[in-house]
This record gives sequence, structure tokens and C-alpha cells, in this order.
Amino acid sequence: MSKEVFKGRGAHIEPDNPYLKRKVTIAHIEGVDEEQYQDKPTTKFYKEQTKGALSKNDSPDLPLDYSVNPYQGCEHGCIYCYARNSHQYWGFDAGLGFETNIMVKSNIVEVLRKQLKAKNHVVSPIMLSGNTDCYQPAEKQYALTRKILELCLELRHPVSIVTKNTLIKRDEDIILQLAKLNLVHVYFSINHLDNQLKALLEPRTATAEKKINTMAAFSSKGIPCGVMVAPIIPALNTADIAKIIQKTAKAGALNAGYTVVRLNGNVKKVFTNWLEENFPDRSEKIMHQIEELHGGKLNDTEWGRRIKGSGAIAHMIDRIFTTSKDKFMKGRSMPAFDLSKFSPHGQMRLF
Repeated sequence: MSKEVFKGRGAHIEPDNPYLKRKVTIAHIEGVDEEQYQDKPTTKFYKEQTKGALSKNDSPDLPLDYSVNPYQGCEHGCIYCYARNSHQYWGFDAGLGFETNIMVKSNIVEVLRKQLKAKNHVVSPIMLSGNTDCYQPAEKQYALTRKILELCLELRHPVSIVTKNTLIKRDEDIILQLAKLNLVHVYFSINHLDNQLKALLEPRTATAEKKINTMAAFSSKGIPCGVMVAPIIPALNTADIAKIIQKTAKAGALNAGYTVVRLNGNVKKVFTNWLEENFPDRSEKIMHQIEELHGGKLNDTEWGRRIKGSGAIAHMIDRIFTTSKDKFMKGRSMPAFDLSKFSPHGQMRLF
């Protein structure tokens, strides 16, 4: 399979789905089977009816209790994405299948409304993009994220947004009104400053420059913004950590966080194949350093370590990040969410 055929895609393989006993191939009478993607892969969208919009977070590693994910699967194609594994539950693979088969939860706004207005709902900030990016390309067509933000504004419900896409600029009108009520935080995920690396690592995301410019525009209007330097991949993007903190601080970022890469399940196969294709000269070094972050293995489920790593390399990353944050963002913090404004009966629209 030629790389040109899969230009704009992160993964070039379809690892076997452990939950399926069958695999789709193109069979030939000669007995030589081929993978199903022989031409340029096209994206397919599947409209689904979800039973629950709020996903409960039981991990002590994450700051918010609930996330909302209007889409499953993601065209951004980030090669390291941990959400690739969850796509296998839907019957697809964690490689090209994750990037080309997008589940659209078409009724998510109606379901979320019922859950937020339920008598037993305790108001707490919800995270948009806990699994896949809420501003991925599908959002242009379906606008589910915009409708969720409209609902949050109507009910005065706090929300935190994380994205790698500047499509968020479309919803500035709603986000600005939420910001005036202390009901929104916006985080841009930026883990490198190299556009050539972006084209390989996160092919359908916005460039770091575009995200930083959007952050500056938002910050100048009073929208609280932060940066997630995530994930950090040793020997690949560690050199950009300090510069990312500096540039985003200049753009008005009030806070910063980071995670290190981890390669659970079939993400390991997808990432390893990608690494050997694109960085064969240092693939072995990178894989060994990732293992060192996670106690000598790639499949890390230990709380704390799976997010920040442990050992000498993890210490070095933390030191660079902490020193940079202290230098460029000292005294800054995100404004507290105003939970008192929540009104399950709704308010009059301001737009």
C-alpha cells in the first residue's frame, strides 16, 4: 500500500479487532487476499441513537467527573490516540477503521437535556472531548457540539472544551456568552510546533500556529484559555515543550497541563507501524523510552503513572514543563466555574 494512497490519514494499517472472529478482506481466486482499503479511504458516517449522553469518569487522573462525546471515531487521525481501542467495541479496527468510520450520536442533545434536567443531576462541569475531538471535521456537517453549547448556555451549565481544531472559532458567539457567566474553559491541545511532524502525527488537525492565534483572539475577548501539551512523546516532541508554554502564555493562556504517551491495546500496533514507516532511524529509541516511562511496558493502566510516567525521563519532562510554566505563566489561573447559575428550567436566550 502506497503512502500516497493514504495521504491525510494517520494509520496505514487495520489491526485485527480482538472482539471480532471475522475480518473483511478482498478475496481472489488465486488465493491471495488483500486488505479492504486499496483505493483512497473515504469517510463513512453512521447515525446512532445513544441512550446516555454523560460518560462517568472514574479515573482519579482526570479533573472532571463527566464527559460528553458527540462522535465516536475521529478523522483527525492522531496516531497515538487512546480512543482508537474503544472503536473496536463498535465493530471497527483501531487503525484506518477508527479514522474512516465515524459514529454520529444524532440524538445526543435531546438525551443530554433530559439528563441535565433530571432531579438527581448534581451540577458539575462537563468535559467536551473526553474521548474524541468534539470539533473534528464531522462537526462542520452535524453541528452537535454547537447545539450542546447552546444547551449549556440555556441551562447555565458549566462546560470545559478541549480541541485540536480551530473550527471552534465558529462558536465564538456562544462561548463568549458562557465566558461572561464564568461557565466555560477552553483548552487547545498542542504538543509540537513542527508542521511537517503535524502532517504525519496529527494529519487533519489545525497547525500549532493557527491554534495559538485562535487562543490569542479568544483571550483578548475574555474567554479563558489554556493549553494541553499532550501527549509528550520522548525523543520526538520533547524539544518543543518550553516553546509551547512560552508561545501560548504570550497568547493569553491562563493554565497548562500535560500527559505522556501510552500505547495500550492495538494503539501499540498502529503507533509502531507508523514509527517504523516515518522515523526508522530512531524508532527503537523512542519505543524504549516510552517503555521506560511506564515501568518497562507499553500497556500501562496504573493510575498516575499512565498519565505522567515515572523514572528519569518522566522526571526530565516534568522539570521542563514545570520550570516553563513557572517562568511564563506564574500567577495565572483559570477562573472558577460559577455553579450557582445552573437553572434546569432554562433561561431566555441571549442571542
